[in-house]
Amino acid sequence: MSKYLDGIVNSLSFQESKTKLPPPIRWLGDKVEIIDQSLLPHTEKYISSNNYRQVCEWIKSLRIRGAPAIGIAAAYAAALAAFELGCHDKISPDLKLALEEIAGARPTAVNLKNAIDRLLKLDLKGKKVGEAFLSEAHKILEEETNACITIGQYGNLLVPDQAVIHTHCHTGGLATGGYGTALGVIRAAHESGKKILVVVDETRPLLQGSRLTTWELQKLGIKFKLIVDGAAGIAMRKFGVNMVITGADRIASNGDTANKVGTYNLSVLSKEHGIPFYIAAPSSSFDLSTPSGEKIPIEERGADEIVSFSKCKVAPDGIETYSPAFDITPADNITAFITERGIIKRPFSENIKRMLQ
Repeated sequence: MSKYLDGIVNSLSFQESKTKLPPPIRWLGDKVEIIDQSLLPHTEKYISSNNYRQVCEWIKSLRIRGAPAIGIAAAYAAALAAFELGCHDKISPDLKLALEEIAGARPTAVNLKNAIDRLLKLDLKGKKVGEAFLSEAHKILEEETNACITIGQYGNLLVPDQAVIHTHCHTGGLATGGYGTALGVIRAAHESGKKILVVVDETRPLLQGSRLTTWELQKLGIKFKLIVDGAAGIAMRKFGVNMVITGADRIASNGDTANKVGTYNLSVLSKEHGIPFYIAAPSSSFDLSTPSGEKIPIEERGADEIVSFSKCKVAPDGIETYSPAFDITPADNITAFITERGIIKRPFSENIKRMLQ
């Protein structure tokens, strides 16, 4: 990192401590604690557990969500599993099965797999497995938080004053280690004194945009307008959107990107309107072993999420549904990637490898 960014990151670390956003995940004694995102914005409630299967359930049910955040949660779940199974200086068969269960909690976001792979590579000689995993989980949390702060600063270099920024889903502190990826860029621009307006997609079917993004923006004092997903095109024209920034759950080595369903649509609209389309994501969300988006597994959610709304049925019984949680935005639709290692421009296949290896 440059000396310039070093200074800004240190300054923003202090600024971050002054905001009133609750930490999304933390370790307390012998258990992990998260803020239950499924209850927001109306209820701010922490839930805790010392059982790794419970943490897996939180990930599956979206009580904690966002690629970096669930990677952190996976690392803490692995530590809980090691403590629970009484492992000493090696990974037992039962622990290996538990780690596979944790890594498979959600298939699309690569951060889960990356966190578990990182733990499996640890030198455990002379160490207790649980303590080694816990120490590494703390490091992952710290690294993800610092990465997002740096992403914010690199992204801020791209944001003009008076910018109108369109975003999708939720990519803020709750989805990461506490600062945000795409929302971290927006936050950094705001904290640097720039006047910005954020256009927020509601993000059906679970409304992460209206429930979580607006909740964070409101707490941070950032001006925004909430729209229904189908209004993205007309909003781009009406408000003069001049950049789109989203996060990512997995980025293939060629730049194809899996993110919350609807991101692909937004990239097509951006291309039609001549608006730069940026992906803000930490290096932990890149998957160099996956050559293209065709190889990224896409999680499909249950029908209940789209045939019901707030426990009220909105569709007739017995219908067929298709509910992918993510879609693939082709690299051709992406202007650049904003990472903690810098801004990655075209050609993506070459520059992603050069920047990350």
